[in-house]
Amino acid sequence: MPAMSISRRNLLLAAAAAPLFSHAQPNTWPTRPVHLMVGFPGGSTPDIAARVLAEPLARALGQPVVVDNKPGASGNIAADFVAKATDDHTLGIVINGNLTSSKLLYPSLPYDPERDFTPLSLLVTAPLVLVALPNAPSGAAFFDAARAAGDKWNYGSVGVGSVGHLGMELLKTRVRGLAPVHVPFQGNPQVVTAMLGGQVQMALVPPGVAMPQVRAGKLKAIGLTSGRSPLVPEVAPLANAGVRDFDLEVWAALLGPAGLSKAAQERIGHELGPIMKSAEVRQKLFEQGWQAVGTSPDGMRARVKKEAAIMASIINAKGIKLE
Repeated sequence: MPAMSISRRNLLLAAAAAPLFSHAQPNTWPTRPVHLMVGFPGGSTPDIAARVLAEPLARALGQPVVVDNKPGASGNIAADFVAKATDDHTLGIVINGNLTSSKLLYPSLPYDPERDFTPLSLLVTAPLVLVALPNAPSGAAFFDAARAAGDKWNYGSVGVGSVGHLGMELLKTRVRGLAPVHVPFQGNPQVVTAMLGGQVQMALVPPGVAMPQVRAGKLKAIGLTSGRSPLVPEVAPLANAGVRDFDLEVWAALLGPAGLSKAAQERIGHELGPIMKSAEVRQKLFEQGWQAVGTSPDGMRARVKKEAAIMASIINAKGIKLE
């Protein structure tokens, strides 16, 4: 059998390798700075998550990642900006309500949460803490006292349609006879101030807000709105106080506009997983009251779908509307 010529052998090797090398071509996205839109002011919990993520994401992508704050309308202004972005380099970090309840609360919402976005990942979660005045009873006895008080007790939240508001209305459906009256405030600091002054008897607030007051003996933690959490290991779930079928967290998620390119989606999916698993990022988020999660786009879709159904049931049953 005659020996194969060197030139013919090289040609065949090159042809065999061509699909492998073409498949391994580097993803060319991004070609310029990436903008992360946040619908809340600097120092807010979604902003903190964005800024923790921005630095390692910029290193991985080889382009600056700029956090842009567009506060207003409970994050819906920034969400709408992302929905309408066409530059392929604008992403958004949104909270629960932007995807699960805004469509029902705002009749003229300018974007459709299901149609106008490309889900990328659920980033971080945190339970809420049900807090009360320090002289309140603990556990199931607290709910006995709350039922007895009827509508003479108030609860605070950061506004109509917030997770604290809808969560408390959900809690009323799980604890028969619970009937505190909603009092909205501009922010959680104002909720805490009202509680310390005795105008509000209970509230659902994030651990970072609740626990300094609890540890100082100024408020009492009744329980968590989820299972045990490493963020607040000393607080038991509300299930321990007899509350059943109640699981609620605040979270932040990463998304892009519906037209986000496949190249962008693939690159973000490739880079984001290791970032969310890194000890440095997880610790930074933990210190700010967040538990790092990181999910696939499908995992994010499933979470949104499940929670949207729960929120819709509460909003419709209670007739909650925003002006």
